[in-house]
Amino acid sequence: MINSRPSLKSTVKAVLYLAPLLLITLLFTVWPLVNAFLMSSYTKYNYYTNQVRALGWANFTYLWHDPLFHLAVRNTLVLVLLVMPITVALSLLIALGLNHSHRLAGLLRTIYFLPFVTSTVAIGLVWNWIFRLDGGLLNAGLGKFGLHAVDWLNDPHYALLALSIVCVWQGLGVNIILFLAGLNHIDQRYATVAELDGANAWQRFTHVTWPLLLPMTILIVVNTSVTNFKVFDQVYALFHGSAGPGNADLTMMYYLYQKFYVENQVTIAAASGIVLFVFVGGLTLLTYTIYRHRQHQLGGWS
Repeated sequence: MINSRPSLKSTVKAVLYLAPLLLITLLFTVWPLVNAFLMSSYTKYNYYTNQVRALGWANFTYLWHDPLFHLAVRNTLVLVLLVMPITVALSLLIALGLNHSHRLAGLLRTIYFLPFVTSTVAIGLVWNWIFRLDGGLLNAGLGKFGLHAVDWLNDPHYALLALSIVCVWQGLGVNIILFLAGLNHIDQRYATVAELDGANAWQRFTHVTWPLLLPMTILIVVNTSVTNFKVFDQVYALFHGSAGPGNADLTMMYYLYQKFYVENQVTIAAASGIVLFVFVGGLTLLTYTIYRHRQHQLGGWS
């Protein structure tokens, strides 16, 4: 007979096994978050001596009235709304293709995954060459179709689009791997039965594959959105330490970096980090709510 209640010995053993991970999580995730919440309420604070002279909401009031922060929020939201659906859709299409290709699947998976593990500095150098006004690969391609060259990195109207292209390209690899993992766990007998019932390829995808991929898709949507909410390295590498022409690529993370490391306004940086945390947490909660609603529509089958 299986004992439904764990013994004290097994509980202690489990806690000991988990202790290193819990300690790391507390030190590098929970404590910095708690500290950021506290620091965001300091209105008169000496960072180097850790002396607090006043508390209040002045930092959040500053953010509310700061046009640069408004621009950073707008740019970040546009980036997420632009990059996330394109990345997810392309990743799914490529994963479906790789799932049906057995000859070069391993090589192609490696090629698609390389951008995810490549140094951001190297990525910035390569894309700087691709986006060059004169002799750039992208403008050369546009010229083949009779289109005018675009100054991708110096024109405020195109700088955010250039950043979005880099983020899509860099985010494909890990999403493709995740979609492939989801596809490999789908029992092909479901698709076979649907095919015998007369379902075409599109019907098999929409009524069999897609519902079974929904949990993995939700994970990828959240992961991609959170990643693009925290975009910083790509901006720094692509625009050589600036936020693009006329702050066209100023993101919330870059704003936080400027306040903390450049302007030494650590409490405002902490407050902007809390706002970013609220955005990410709200998005995650919204996505999970939509997923639960969809799961209920499918009869609880995920």
